[in-house]
Amino acid sequence: MRHVSGRRWEGFALLSNRSLADVPSDRVGALPAADTDALAMLVARDHPDLAAVVHRPATRHAMPADVVHAALERLEQVAVELLPAWLPEVADGVRPDTAGLAAIRGAATARARRDRFPGSFLPDLAVFAVTGRRPATAPLPARTRAAALARLVAAAFGRRRVVLLVEPAGGDGAVVAAGAGWLVQHGGPAVWLLGAGAAGLDGLPEFRVAPPAVAPPATAPPAVVPPAVVPPDSPDDHEAVVGKPHPASDAEKRLEAALAAESWAAGRRWNQSWRSHRLAAPIRLDLLWPDERCVVEIDGPEHCRPVHFEADRQRDVHLQLAGYAVLRFTNARVNHDVGAVVQQIGTYLRARRRDIAEGRHHGRR
Repeated sequence: MRHVSGRRWEGFALLSNRSLADVPSDRVGALPAADTDALAMLVARDHPDLAAVVHRPATRHAMPADVVHAALERLEQVAVELLPAWLPEVADGVRPDTAGLAAIRGAATARARRDRFPGSFLPDLAVFAVTGRRPATAPLPARTRAAALARLVAAAFGRRRVVLLVEPAGGDGAVVAAGAGWLVQHGGPAVWLLGAGAAGLDGLPEFRVAPPAVAPPATAPPAVVPPAVVPPDSPDDHEAVVGKPHPASDAEKRLEAALAAESWAAGRRWNQSWRSHRLAAPIRLDLLWPDERCVVEIDGPEHCRPVHFEADRQRDVHLQLAGYAVLRFTNARVNHDVGAVVQQIGTYLRARRRDIAEGRHHGRR
């Protein structure tokens, strides 16, 4: 898939580039009135020193340690999704066998030594990224993991520093701020708190947003914010692959060959267009089960570019709000262990079908 940032950031007036540059990128700050998605896209597009990672905690946190744990899990998830940006050796020719895993560990160990990453952090993360299974090694201390993940994610994006954009849940802003302070103090990412939960927190500097420079005409129709996508390169580009794997994607073809042997995989559709409403720009979905409202995305190296990465995540939000599940796998994961990918998809689809049969519908119909 090919995407650009879409229109989410067009006319973005929450922060000017100048005022955004004034927000510290080495500490905790609050931007209560900023829109998280628009801010993330602006950072990705216009600020080459920063990589923005959006973190929306699903639940309230009782203790700062819970905040730290959730933030590290989010950073690890992003690091996994960014492979092979930080380990190019797994981009091509990854063998789905013991020797292949040994080669991956060897390449990761070599990079860890060269770039001074701690212990087995990088080899373990590489194996987890391509297999979905965690090696049976002792976990690193949280402070060590925080610094290593922040440095790795920034490097994978080609940026100097990571800023974690966090939306505190109702009433836990002070707990989130304390956990964020711990992350920054121990070499983790900078943390910017956004939304109403970030307002009025003791000891936390607030950075107010600038009002729009020019108000839209009173007669202008309401703005439509479509998913962040780019249309095919030519009118024939999409039609050439509708209903089948893209001919240039070995990962898509490998996954289709494995799915063809599974009876439960019936009903799948490759490279379909979808739009949230009739005025929205279309999204091209790699693989779709329309009845189950399940989308599978296969991410190649181009998805590691900051703007592309952020556009993908904002796109996922639109799909999820419409009731679709989005399962993402990297090319490296599909090429190394397509069987495990197929098993995960099958487990999800069977559960979805049981829910539908029992009347537990998902999203809008």
